[in-house]
Amino acid sequence: MPRTIRTIVLTGFMGAGKSTIGTRLARALGWEFLDSDTAIEARAGKSIAEIFAEQGEPAFRALEAEVVGEHANRANLVLALGGGALETEATRRLLTRHEHACLVFLDAPLEVLVTRCQEHPGAAERPVLANREGLLRRFNTRLPYYRQAHLTISTAGLSREEVVARIMDAVARRRAEEQATRGMEI
Repeated sequence: MPRTIRTIVLTGFMGAGKSTIGTRLARALGWEFLDSDTAIEARAGKSIAEIFAEQGEPAFRALEAEVVGEHANRANLVLALGGGALETEATRRLLTRHEHACLVFLDAPLEVLVTRCQEHPGAAERPVLANREGLLRRFNTRLPYYRQAHLTISTAGLSREEVVARIMDAVARRRAEEQATRGMEI
């Protein structure tokens, strides 16, 4: 866990609630919220699907690493990563290099995540949901990267408010520890 938290970066698989929780968390903290996918689309002037189709995944991941690098160390920001962002070594390095960014893994079983995705508007636009074998493989590939986060919140069975409260509690504990440490320094 970073000694001082100025940025909170949310990670997890699709359906984890990164954007929903991120928006609510930012509001509760009085911080800004940014979804990295939205920032990528704004930079490229096209959708993620178009970037993948026209330029391929490596070009998308390089753009994603740039966007994450620009924003990961901004003060008072909650940043929601795309589900595959941590697969890219450059993105992982950027996040570990920023000493004030706290990486939070929103964890839930795959079946819970799939159900959430299917209930979400636009679910038909995610053909990846139909290929359960490929989905499971992708989930298992990403899981070790997610588990390297500073903080893991198990979200299954929790309301959005409860997830936000758990993150806020962890940040408050860290701030209290930091203040206590500063008080002891001579």
